[in-house]
Amino acid sequence: MTITLKTILVATDFSEPSKAAVTYGRALAEAFHASLHVLHVLDDATLRGVVGEGYIGPAPTFPQREQAIEQEARDELDHLFSEAERGKLKTHLTVLTGGAVPQILRYAQEQKIDLIVMGTRGRGGISHLLLGSVAEEVVRRSPCPVLVVHQHQHEVVNLGAQGVRSMSRSDAQTDE
Repeated sequence: MTITLKTILVATDFSEPSKAAVTYGRALAEAFHASLHVLHVLDDATLRGVVGEGYIGPAPTFPQREQAIEQEARDELDHLFSEAERGKLKTHLTVLTGGAVPQILRYAQEQKIDLIVMGTRGRGGISHLLLGSVAEEVVRRSPCPVLVVHQHQHEVVNLGAQGVRSMSRSDAQTDE
């Protein structure tokens, strides 16, 4: 059996587990010569939220606040990859607004994503790893496979692109 990945989606909230997911997504995109889509979803509630305590000055209007938050997210996405990496990995950086699960699933379907990579905090045993999380819901409803990455990465990432390619070739040879 040969696994072909042409489009990989990493859903990120910029947390430590999400950074681990970006590392996996980058390595897999490189190994499979796939395009890498990185998506951050801004929650509607965050955008509608009130100005926090300690804020001094006139309250920003909602459109200004929304634009500022969206720009911050775009800046964070931009900092994940160098200019050279963006070109090499055929990277698509996207910020959407709405519920995380529906937006991730909609994006995956519209972009014909082959694999979704997500991070999870993994507090507790395996039963607590996904319970009630965005990752759990995406795993249940996804139109494609989902790789859920715990913050503490496995050594497979350190194999690099060549190691992943040779692993997929040896798996294919074994199945023949």
